[in-house]
Amino acid sequence: MSLARKHRIASWKVLRRCVIFFMAICVIPVTLVLLVTTDQYMKPNRVGEMGFIRPQISDAVISSQVKLTKNLTAVAERLEKRKMFLKRTCSNLGLDIPGNDSLHKPNAWEFLVNTQDHIIWCNVFKAASTSWMYNFNILAGYSPGFLQKTKMVPLHLARQKYPRVPLDDLKKSFNDSLSFLIVRHPLERLMSAYKDKLQHALPHSYHQQLGNQIIKKYRSKTFRKSDTRWPSFEEFILYLFDCIKDGETLDMHWTPITEFCTPCMFDFDVIAHTETLQEDQEYIIFKAGLQHKIKPEWKNSGRGVTAQQIEKYYSQITRAQILQLYHIYRYDFELFNYTLNGYIEVGQIDKDPSALLQAINIKDSNIKVTDG
Repeated sequence: MSLARKHRIASWKVLRRCVIFFMAICVIPVTLVLLVTTDQYMKPNRVGEMGFIRPQISDAVISSQVKLTKNLTAVAERLEKRKMFLKRTCSNLGLDIPGNDSLHKPNAWEFLVNTQDHIIWCNVFKAASTSWMYNFNILAGYSPGFLQKTKMVPLHLARQKYPRVPLDDLKKSFNDSLSFLIVRHPLERLMSAYKDKLQHALPHSYHQQLGNQIIKKYRSKTFRKSDTRWPSFEEFILYLFDCIKDGETLDMHWTPITEFCTPCMFDFDVIAHTETLQEDQEYIIFKAGLQHKIKPEWKNSGRGVTAQQIEKYYSQITRAQILQLYHIYRYDFELFNYTLNGYIEVGQIDKDPSALLQAINIKDSNIKVTDG
């Protein structure tokens, strides 16, 4: 072998050693880093003590579940206190004793009983009724698209799927169903009913005709261009007082809840309030196991009542008249733990001080319940 050839072989060996050395110091560490960083994706799930595979749950999911559990627990405690308060107050007022009058005779007329999903609701108008009528219609099988397009009254649709049931059957359904009632501050509900049914009455509707009758009877004979085509709130209240005085049946939209659903005659699982409606709805849906069918709704939440709205309407009547309203809705106030705070102080001061005293001492009237 010539000297030149030996020199070329020696040079090639040196070059090959350099390449190997370069790979050792650069490529292998990079490979090791990749193996370490991807280890968590390549590991098989470990088998637990009972042989089951433990899924990998992120900290965010665990935190969310803990938060939901704590929130539901807090809501459950609040709802249990409401239920106990209702029972105690019913007993103190003697409203849990069966009788033949509208306060002591169970009224099953407005209940919707869903035997498939085991859920019962007493429909109180102007207390999230639009929202839950929608949910009951969804549970009945109507699609959201159909409910959005149809011109049929939601209550009529619901009654096709949930016909009224005899009292005995209703009581039996309470044994294996989640039953609930949604309540609202009596004077807030009254104001909402006035705005929806009289101030914004649909043309040629029953409530527009009623409004015309109220104007004809209670409005001053002197016509002013500023007078509205609907009754003022004061005119509506005067009409309501005369209905009570004459023993007339009240419209279902402002009939007291105590007369409408007779809550002292039934053992409701949940007493929801519009003031805490979002959380209360979430609890109802969770307890009924309906999370995959319906969701919390509040169709008219954009029309929520503010202190300014309360002042706008209740400043039209006197404090004595507000106290008269309290006596009409007295049991709703007491059973559901509401007060006159925020209402009595915005009323007009009575010109005659004796009017306020008379309103304080007024006797509660028996109210006839509308058939809906």
